[in-house]
Amino acid sequence: MAFIDTLIVFIVSLLIGGFGIYVGARVTTEYAGSYGHAIITALIGAIAWGIISFFVGWIPILGALLALIAWIGVINWRYPGGWGTAIVIGLVAWFAAAIVLYLFALFDIIASGALGIPGV
Repeated sequence: MAFIDTLIVFIVSLLIGGFGIYVGARVTTEYAGSYGHAIITALIGAIAWGIISFFVGWIPILGALLALIAWIGVINWRYPGGWGTAIVIGLVAWFAAAIVLYLFALFDIIASGALGIPGV
């Protein structure tokens, strides 16, 4: 049963993370891509964040900063507009995911956390 619970949390978190990136891209760029594109971006971003955190996450401030740069780099790679646009997509994604997670937590639907959005 624990495996199924973990799988459900993973999927819901990934969908919320993808939603955040999708909203960020829709607000920021002319090319938002599909929701599926945003989900894949969230997954790749979470993997990049995890790898960087594993290797340098123990370094105060620098480890988290490098992981954040890797996450924004994935968004930059997957969406047009350059680094500035990727940063704005990331900020909007963070806020959108935080709002969805707050609403879910408010109604006791799911605990807070979104895969593919750092710190949410």
